[in-house]
Amino acid sequence: MYAFVAVAEELHFRRAAVRLGMTQSPLSRMIKGLERDLGVALFRRTRRTVRLTPGGEALLADVRVLIERAERAVARVRDLQSREQ
Repeated sequence: MYAFVAVAEELHFRRAAVRLGMTQSPLSRMIKGLERDLGVALFRRTRRTVRLTPGGEALLADVRVLIERAERAVARVRDLQSREQ
């Protein structure tokens, strides 16, 4: 999902790939695979632009919430671990 978020925020596959420390081709394949698995187009692509579809916008909002919750859970677990030591 981090790959999806990077492309959604950058609205540019090459910049998103750089941000993720990877090349554009595998990133494009990851996004196409995600779209295939979900059965919905997440982006509208032209030669010059990348835009989120309504489905992509909805997924981005939900994924941001999930990432925030996951980060809070990790922080909470680490905090508990540090208290035990």
